[in-house]
Amino acid sequence: MKKQIFALMLLAAVGSSFAANHDVKMLNNGADGSMVFEPAFIQAKPGDTVTFKPTNKGHWVESKAVPKGAKAFLSQEDKEFTVKLDKEGVYVYTCPPHRTMNMSGIIQVGKAVNKAEAQTAVDEMEKRSMQNKGRLKKYMQQVK
Repeated sequence: MKKQIFALMLLAAVGSSFAANHDVKMLNNGADGSMVFEPAFIQAKPGDTVTFKPTNKGHWVESKAVPKGAKAFLSQEDKEFTVKLDKEGVYVYTCPPHRTMNMSGIIQVGKAVNKAEAQTAVDEMEKRSMQNKGRLKKYMQQVK
């Protein structure tokens, strides 16, 4: 019994050592224009983390769509924030004060099991954006 418990603990430790961390900068200006996350599309694996870094002031991050069973997330203004991605699917997020400027991004974790729900969120966010229209749709097109 002790050997089985030790083996499970070892397996869990080894599995978590392969998890990656992805850094995302919150920027006033970047490669895709004004008010952007860089990178704005991430392909991740279950167990990976994403760290949002407020490179410029006045930004934070809030999830708008997450896979079933995943926790929604909301950071504090101008604070670095890390989210662990345990569930497969598509995560759509935005910077609340710059939502109408389409400061948004997408994370795909493993299979896109909630692609239809994520697409609905993207379509709604695009309708409400005043600037940078089409940018979030472009990111969504990268979801496989």
